[in-house]
Amino acid sequence: MAAAGGKRKPQKLRGASAAAASAGRKKRKVQVTEEKAWQKAGSKLNEEISSDSEPDSPTKKKNNEAEEEIEETPQEKKLRLAKLYLEQLQQQEEEKAEEEAFERDLVAGRLKEDVLEQKGKLQRQIAKTLQPPEASEIRVLRGHRLPITCLVISPDDKYIFSAAKDCSIIKWDAESGKKLHVIHGGKKGTEGSHVGHTAHILSMAISSDGKYLATGDRNKLIMIWEAATCHHLYKFTGHRDAVSGLSFRKGTHQLYSASHDRSVKVWNVAENAYVETLFGHQDVITGLDSLSRECCVTSGGRDGTVRVWKIPEESQLVFYGHQGSIDCVQLINEEHMVSGADDGSVALWGLSKKKPLTTVKRAHALHGTQGLEQPYWISSVAALLNSDLVATGASSCCSHNACVKLWKCGEGFRRLEPLFDIPLVGFVNSLKFSNSGNFLVAGVGQEHRLGRWWRIKEAKNSICIIPLQKTSASHRVMSSEGS
Repeated sequence: MAAAGGKRKPQKLRGASAAAASAGRKKRKVQVTEEKAWQKAGSKLNEEISSDSEPDSPTKKKNNEAEEEIEETPQEKKLRLAKLYLEQLQQQEEEKAEEEAFERDLVAGRLKEDVLEQKGKLQRQIAKTLQPPEASEIRVLRGHRLPITCLVISPDDKYIFSAAKDCSIIKWDAESGKKLHVIHGGKKGTEGSHVGHTAHILSMAISSDGKYLATGDRNKLIMIWEAATCHHLYKFTGHRDAVSGLSFRKGTHQLYSASHDRSVKVWNVAENAYVETLFGHQDVITGLDSLSRECCVTSGGRDGTVRVWKIPEESQLVFYGHQGSIDCVQLINEEHMVSGADDGSVALWGLSKKKPLTTVKRAHALHGTQGLEQPYWISSVAALLNSDLVATGASSCCSHNACVKLWKCGEGFRRLEPLFDIPLVGFVNSLKFSNSGNFLVAGVGQEHRLGRWWRIKEAKNSICIIPLQKTSASHRVMSSEGS
């Protein structure tokens, strides 16, 4: 029993010690809690208080609570970013759709113009926006010794090529007026050794890509040059008389040539090849022009006809209208053309009618003593492509009334209304509009390009660059239906 009682005692002691330990732990916890509370209070007491500081307002507390509430879960963030991405995609699609609609409108406008151009019914209204230039604004370029006979402007309007009776060719910078290259003419009999012409150059053409330059002379030769460098490439032979007209088919390297031998020849310049010959005129051919269709137009001098040559069919359409020798012709668009004659008349034609749509007689007035008046010859014509603007140049036996005259083609090309005159001294042997329509270039000489019937000593053999100033930058495009 004593042994048993002795065993129970330590258990009581262990129970008492455990209770004391538990009470000690509780006491320590209370002490730690109190210490923390005092530390917090002490930290607040130790803080520096600024006179500018304000106690937290209820609004600030609400904002803090709102910020706490705004905190989003990862799923909500993903959803918000996805919505934002979709909105950006939608905005991009809308902008893209607007751009495509704008481009479609532009393309539709271009296609409409292309269709009208192919039908020959595109007529940009430019003539009425022009105002006459001041005499001081006309730039005169001197370089040829003898009368200028022909000229062309590069497709980008940067360069002018001119040729003359001195057998030379000059490449000019259109902006500065500087000579960039001169191909000198050779003496008669040096054809075998001289690189260039040895006879009067009568005609010139440049391809629509500006790559090739073609020139024709009285010695029956056609020479092909690299327009960029004026390097001679090759020559075409085959005509039996002077080469009076040259033109590249637009968009190709197909070359048409006309001659005093009354024939029209077709060449492939890129392949250095002859294609075919067409006959029909009853007198010397004095001028030739072409556009993008596989056809060309020619003026037939004293046979009194203008002819349209359909190359694939090897057929021709014959047009009558002038009373005198038809010395020049130019296409306005694919369906209309303008021509001038030595009877002083200018005519507008539609290719669907054999007679002129309109004719202006004595277009450059008369000269001579009373009772013996004669009209000024129309020696050159030019047309701004697919527009209502036409220019004519006169040749005269006296200096006081020679000029370039600008005209407006009425609706349907059924009227020709004078705009203004640009006085020049001499024979206006060649006229060309720049492709942009910003200037007109005239080749002036002391003699007519085709002969030496008379000479104007006061004239200077020169290139005249005439600025075309517009009163309004805008122009309308209309279809010339009913022509």
